[in-house]
Amino acid sequence: MAENGTRSTGILDRAGTIAGPSYNRWLLPPCALAIHLCIGMAYGFSVFWLPLSRAIGITDPVLCEGISLVQALSTKTCDWRVSDLVWTYTLFFVVLGASAALWGGWLERAGPRKAGVVAAFCWCGGMAISAVGVSIHQLWLVWIGSGVIGGIGLGLGYISPVSTLIKWFPDRRGMATGMAIMGFGGGAMIGSPLADWLMKQFSSATSVGVWQTFLVLAAGYFVFMMAGAFGYRVPPEGWAPAGWQAPPVTSTTLMSRFNVHLNDAHRTPQFWLIWTVLLLNVSASIGIIGVASPMLQEIFGGRLIDAPGVLFTAFDDDQKKAAAAIGAGFVGMISLFNIGGRFFWASFSDRLGRKRLFAVILAASAILYGFAAPSLAGGSIGLFILVFCLLASMYGGGFATVPAYLADVFGTKFVGAIHGRLLTAWSTAGVVGPLLVAYIRDGRIAAGVPRDQVYQPIYLILAAMLVVGFVANLLIKPVDARFHMADEAPAVPTASAVGAGHGGGVSIAVVLAWAAVCIPIAWGVYMTVMKASVLLR
Repeated sequence: MAENGTRSTGILDRAGTIAGPSYNRWLLPPCALAIHLCIGMAYGFSVFWLPLSRAIGITDPVLCEGISLVQALSTKTCDWRVSDLVWTYTLFFVVLGASAALWGGWLERAGPRKAGVVAAFCWCGGMAISAVGVSIHQLWLVWIGSGVIGGIGLGLGYISPVSTLIKWFPDRRGMATGMAIMGFGGGAMIGSPLADWLMKQFSSATSVGVWQTFLVLAAGYFVFMMAGAFGYRVPPEGWAPAGWQAPPVTSTTLMSRFNVHLNDAHRTPQFWLIWTVLLLNVSASIGIIGVASPMLQEIFGGRLIDAPGVLFTAFDDDQKKAAAAIGAGFVGMISLFNIGGRFFWASFSDRLGRKRLFAVILAASAILYGFAAPSLAGGSIGLFILVFCLLASMYGGGFATVPAYLADVFGTKFVGAIHGRLLTAWSTAGVVGPLLVAYIRDGRIAAGVPRDQVYQPIYLILAAMLVVGFVANLLIKPVDARFHMADEAPAVPTASAVGAGHGGGVSIAVVLAWAAVCIPIAWGVYMTVMKASVLLR
């Protein structure tokens, strides 16, 4: 306690993170990237599935016929099936959405630094618990460690910088959130090849090297995430860049001058319309991206490997390996466009407006799914690949633009918490999209439909979903005045509230901060390009 009886400000408290006059706002994006690049490894956990499926047998899985999922959770004598392990991936994104929704309000009160620290302990601590689970061969510990505790870290880490970035960059909301959320999409691009290399170093006659890799990654991620969390600063109340004034409110810009309280946001039709837009945009792409490699191989068959006329189902072992390499390159290209689209489309929304941007990506995606993809199936391989790369870029762009859209509609005061609740649409889409695609695909294969004709009805259904999203986006209007918070400072700073300092400029600290995140990103891009280069051969 302070001498005057008031509570002293702790290092993690929000009040202790208010920026001083010399703080450079360009230090914040690399801090956000440091956290998002680490938690983004959730997308890359599939690199562990095959090694873990032979954790006991080492070279070949020790299979136990008839073992149930419940039995697999605690068995010490049978290797886990991939279908048992992928539940960890499902838990990631269900818990991410739930934790972001539940604790988003706390984050706004506690501040981004405290939330970032908690996220680091949960994500890295969960990975360490998973390492224990792998070492003693207990799947339930992997589920609890990475799936549940790590999932909480995902949720808090994902939303921790959103509100702060938007407040530091009212003039470039889309670009700021696009940079951070680009990091989440790029986390696996760095983590997956790194994990693969580490497992090779740790593998032996008695171990596949996974639990050791978990511990090394957890330690490295913890350092990066803590550095990012302690780098967070919030701007002084009412701060805005010198000379900047908010654009006028129109039906297309929607940049509200007022804040909407967290407890009122979900009572507005705007919240549920944006929720629907995110749900449908994500559902339409997340399922098809999940089957991108087999889809390419099944549709084009032998044409991928200079064996025209050979169907996918007639491949021999060597042809399967060659086609799988092409499929992996396709996935790599999709990953790069997904990441780049997060920054490009979100930044473009600063010029075009968020509502117009979503209208563009939803309409374009519907056209590509409804007309281009079906007509190119079995046609030009290059154009087919380009279509799905563009779709991946718009899928990522929708993710990255949503936080700025919410700030435009509901103000900045509770945007982090509102964004957290909106992420339940992502969790829902993570179930709906893959199940829809898998159900139709498996059903058509079981009905004897030729593999190169399996996907066309799926494309049309996804196009229809995007059309519904397009209509939902058109219906979004400014929030009714009865939901505006009374006696509050304006959501968008006015000219009289513009503060001095914080604007920018290059310093050693800024250069070092950006180098710390750009070097790993560059390495990840290089590794992904090397994988995708097989498409050019």
